[in-house]
Amino acid sequence: MSRKCVVTGRQTRSGNTRSHAMNANKRKWKANVQKVRIMVDGKPKRVYVSTRALKSGKVQRV
Repeated sequence: MSRKCVVTGRQTRSGNTRSHAMNANKRKWKANVQKVRIMVDGKPKRVYVSTRALKSGKVQRV
């Protein structure tokens, strides 16, 4: 199971970190996802949800 929010779809993004000399090194930005119990299809289920979705009230913990 990947670290992906089941509500918003947020997941790990990739790109480059740049030095002052503009040298490129690959890096990743990991989504802030937490494993929480929420209602999925009427049943409590343990899934990954982004903290932004929890904070905005898009999902309710069980």
